[in-house]
Amino acid sequence: MATIIGRKQEQKELRRLFSSDEAEMVVVYGRRRVGKTFLVNQVFAQEEFAFKVTGLYKKRMNVQLENFTTALNEYSNSEVSPTPKTWMEAFDQLKSHLKKTKTGKKRVLFFDELPWMDTKGSQFLGAFEWFWNGWGNAQDDLMLIVCGSATNWIINKFFKQKGGLYNRANSKMFLKPFTLAETEQYLQKQGIEMERYDIAQVYMIMGGIPYYLKQLEAGRPLADNIDNCFFKTNGKLWDEFENLYETLFAQSDIYIRIAEALASKRMGLTREEIIVVSKLPDNGALSRALKDLVKCGFVRAYTYYGRKTKTQTYQLADFYTLFYFRFIKDSYGQDEHFWTHMLDNPKKNTWLGYSFEQLIKDHIEQVKKALGIASVLTQQSCWFIEQRDLDDDTLSGAQIDLVIDRRDKAINLCEAKFYSGEFTIDKAYSLTLRNKAAAFKAATKTRKSLVPTMITTFGIKRNMYSGNIQQEVTLDDLFT
Repeated sequence: MATIIGRKQEQKELRRLFSSDEAEMVVVYGRRRVGKTFLVNQVFAQEEFAFKVTGLYKKRMNVQLENFTTALNEYSNSEVSPTPKTWMEAFDQLKSHLKKTKTGKKRVLFFDELPWMDTKGSQFLGAFEWFWNGWGNAQDDLMLIVCGSATNWIINKFFKQKGGLYNRANSKMFLKPFTLAETEQYLQKQGIEMERYDIAQVYMIMGGIPYYLKQLEAGRPLADNIDNCFFKTNGKLWDEFENLYETLFAQSDIYIRIAEALASKRMGLTREEIIVVSKLPDNGALSRALKDLVKCGFVRAYTYYGRKTKTQTYQLADFYTLFYFRFIKDSYGQDEHFWTHMLDNPKKNTWLGYSFEQLIKDHIEQVKKALGIASVLTQQSCWFIEQRDLDDDTLSGAQIDLVIDRRDKAINLCEAKFYSGEFTIDKAYSLTLRNKAAAFKAATKTRKSLVPTMITTFGIKRNMYSGNIQQEVTLDDLFT
C-alpha cells in the first residue's frame, strides 16, 4: 500500500463512514490531477470494491454503457448480456448484482469521474437517483463514493439542484492541493532533495498538484525540470492547460477568458472590470463561472479593507494558470531551455513577487501561527489608495499586500518579499513603509494598533532601518 501524503482528515472521515451501520454517500471532488482517485483507492486498498467504474471523457452514451457493463461483468464474474440500452436498465442490473452478493459486511461502490457518464440526453442522473434514492440508501451495508473532476457539475447537479440528490451526500470532500509542507514530503518520497527556496518556486509553478510534482525527476536542476515539463516540444505537461479547463468546466472558454483577464491584473478585477477586459457579455453565465472558479479555488474573492461598498474583487489564485499565461502560452516551442534562460529576467522576478503573495494567502494559517495569533479571529484582505483620495497632501498613494485585521484590536500590515537572501531595508524603502502605514491610518480612520510585518524568504537584515518592523515571518514558517 502506497503512503498517502496529507489528507488526514479525509482519510479519517472515509473510514468513519465505512464503519457506520447505515448507508452512506460520499462525494469527493476537486480539480484534475489533485489525487481524488488515489485517495479512495488507497484508503480502501485492503477492501474489495463491490463495484467500481470510471466514466470516459467525451464518449457517447452507448460507449459509457458498454464500459459500465464491462465493469459489472468483472465484479459479477458472469456475462451481463446484452449491453443495456438505457441507464435505468444498467442500474437495475447493478441492483440485481448487489442483491446476489451480500457479504454481511460494508460494501463500497466507487463511481469515478461520474460527471462524464452524464452525457447529453442520456437521462443518466434520473437513473442514478432512482438507483440510490429508491433502493441504495435503504441498504445499510452500502457505501457509495462519487468522484469527479468536473467541479461545476458536482456543485450544480449534486449540491445545489433541488432534485432527488439534493442533500443526499452524507459527506462532501473538496480535495485541495498540497500545502508547502506536504509538497516537501511528496518530493522527498519521490527521492527529490530540494531546498525550500526551490520548493517554493516549484509550488508557485505547479501549485501543490501531486500529478504535476510527479513529473519532476531526481537529479535534474530545477530549471531543467521545468523546461522538461513545460517548454520542451511535447514535454510532459505541454498540453495540460486546455485539458484542465475542459475537464473541470462545461463551456470552458468562458472560464479561460475570465482567468486570462485576471492574469493581467495583480490586484485583481471587479466583475465590471472583468467584462471590459474579457469582452464577455454581462449575463448569468458569467456570474456562474465566477462562482464556480471561486469554489474550485482557482479565483480568490475579497473586498478591499475599509471600503464602504461590498463590491468584490476577483484575483487569480491558481498558480499553474498564472504561470501558463505569463510564460507558457506565448513561449512554448520557441526555446526548449526557456526557463533556464530566464535567470534574473525582470519578468520572472515580477512573477515571483506576485506568486509569493498568493502563496502566503494560501498559507494564512501558518502565517498566523508564526505571528502568535493562531487562535485569534481574523479577516484577511488587500488594500490600496490613490493619492487623490487622501486628504493629506504630504502622503503618497499606497498599496499593502496583505492586511490581517485581528479581533484583538490590532492589524498586521504585511509586506511580502521573495528574495534570494536576507532582505535589506534601506532608507528609501523605510520611508515607503512609513508612508503606507500613515496612509492606511489616515484613510481608514482605524483606532487599532498597526503592526508593520515582513514576510520574506530568509528574514530581514538587521540595520538602522529594520527596527521599524515589529513582526517577521520567513519561508520556513510557511512549511509548518
